[in-house]
Amino acid sequence: MTVCSRINNKSTLCIREMTIDDLAEVFHIGETLFTAEYSPSLYRTWDEYEVISMFNTDSQLCLVAESDEKTVGFALGTTVEKQHSAWKYGYLVWLGVCPRAQKLRVGERLFREMKRRMKAQGVRMIVIDTAANNKAGIRFFTKLGFGHPQEHVYMTLNLTPKRTRKKRKNNATNS
Repeated sequence: MTVCSRINNKSTLCIREMTIDDLAEVFHIGETLFTAEYSPSLYRTWDEYEVISMFNTDSQLCLVAESDEKTVGFALGTTVEKQHSAWKYGYLVWLGVCPRAQKLRVGERLFREMKRRMKAQGVRMIVIDTAANNKAGIRFFTKLGFGHPQEHVYMTLNLTPKRTRKKRKNNATNS
């Protein structure tokens, strides 16, 4: 199902289910948005396997937004059922909009369609996560009705062995 609406006097925005032909474009948009600078401690990283995995497991919750026959945004979601819980949860994993289209309510329209689809699947609560310092993202999701923001603590442990000065010095003299 495709949902289309006017975004200005000249253009229409259409939200539809992602197809295999959209994978590369969605990946490239995400690649420009979700960089290491965006969130250096993000536990999920943006890569081609992330897009493919989401598409293979929950294609009905993988959406693209098109305007003037160009992809301008996407939303990738999934559902989670916890053992011993009557609730089914929706998880909006990724929501990305090209910078040139961010003032056109593309993200809001993608979310509305994602919410509609999740509700049709029996989801009772939608969960999102974003970096604590992503003020624009927090403001965006608050406007959509999300509440109870909580700051998460992420810790890392680098398993790469540290090189000693002695090894570096020996390598420099051997060169």
